[in-house]
Amino acid sequence: MVKVTLLGDSIRQIGYGKRVEELLGSDYEVFQPEDNCRFAKYTLRGLFDWKEAMAGSRIVHWNNGLWDVCDILGDGKLFTGEEEYLDTMLRIADILLQNHEKVIFATTTPVDPKNPYNRNPDIERYNAILVPQLQKKGVVINDLYRLIAADIPNNLRQDDLIHLTDPAIELAAWQVAECIRQVAAEP
Repeated sequence: MVKVTLLGDSIRQIGYGKRVEELLGSDYEVFQPEDNCRFAKYTLRGLFDWKEAMAGSRIVHWNNGLWDVCDILGDGKLFTGEEEYLDTMLRIADILLQNHEKVIFATTTPVDPKNPYNRNPDIERYNAILVPQLQKKGVVINDLYRLIAADIPNNLRQDDLIHLTDPAIELAAWQVAECIRQVAAEP
């Protein structure tokens, strides 16, 4: 049996997380916090709280970004600046890599262009500054951004312009589960 941890914001929590657990089936033991892992610093702090539950996980699949790349206060500034985001995310990666055999990072998913708080150019920029640095460390990249961006009108809920529709949850869950299976099959 392969133990896996799923970390991430609400795209995982109310999105693909439970479905991934079902898709992986009885060959996998899956831990995922009931909590929304929110922004990068929240996840970093959570690594202390979740340490025992994550123990023995061979693979960690993780996402953060939508909270970080958000102008929720309306002052024209993103919640987490680029430098702080990169530093925090690389710190998370280092801690995960020290304690787990394989780490997978899911790129931050797009939003509907009508979303008043998040903008896809910002999300793309943050993904672009982070992904190469994670790859240098040996983190596997699961490109959920591209998967969801392929059909934003059908993949994103229109009531909140950020969360995945039921068909997109299924789509993302299949891609996450397949990525985990591929990583688990590596020697």
